[in-house]
Amino acid sequence: MERKWLYVALTSFFELVWIYGFNTASAWWHWVFILIFIFIDFTFLTKACELLPTGTVYAIFAGIGTIGTALMDVFLFGGSLSAGKVGFIVIITIGVIGLNIADKLDEDRAKRGMA
Repeated sequence: MERKWLYVALTSFFELVWIYGFNTASAWWHWVFILIFIFIDFTFLTKACELLPTGTVYAIFAGIGTIGTALMDVFLFGGSLSAGKVGFIVIITIGVIGLNIADKLDEDRAKRGMA
């Protein structure tokens, strides 16, 4: 995996970690760890944006965060999963994949001097 995509994966992972913390924090010191995870998350987000187009990074970051949060709600916190939620999760996934493909096409054109 290329470093730039590793940064995107790590920022998406740490986003889900601190969102989980928001739902489970019950003491003041839990918030210290949540703030640390937020700092780590935004460090990786910044590194990803240095290597990839910011719009692409943010779309993936937000998409994974949205889907992950919805699934976390269902599987960890007893939320419900309706056909509408599944449909919109699929739409978000298609959008993120589409942006990734478009970004790779743009990189290929730039490498060939067609940009």
